Amino acid sequence: QVQLVESGGGLVQTGGSLRLSCAASGTIFSINAMGWYRQAPGAQRELVAVHTVTGSTVYGDSVKGRFTISRDNGKNTVHLQMDSLAPEDTGVYYCAAEKFGTSWYNDGMEYWGQGTQVTVSS
Repeated sequence: QVQLVESGGGLVQTGGSLRLSCAASGTIFSINAMGWYRQAPGAQRELVAVHTVTGSTVYGDSVKGRFTISRDNGKNTVHLQMDSLAPEDTGVYYCAAEKFGTSWYNDGMEYWGQGTQVTVSS
């Protein structure tokens, strides 16, 4: 099994920055891509950013140019640097990981963290 633990959420003013981190533990050899999703109140969960094992990155349209995902393979962690935050970025941010042998894009992420709240005040 894989456990994902997020940290770094909180309350920030519009235009501010936050850095989220996610640490993976357990059977980490079964992990490929890692990424972040978010869910705002009353909305569906949406892609924020994904970092693949080959080093490529994918971003949701609403965060391109403002958020940066990075990964430390040696520490099995993934980070999300969020700059120029806006109220519409408010939501619960979930760390997720792709199971080896599947496709996060086609099959979805297999492993999920509990989520961390990000609130951006206007």
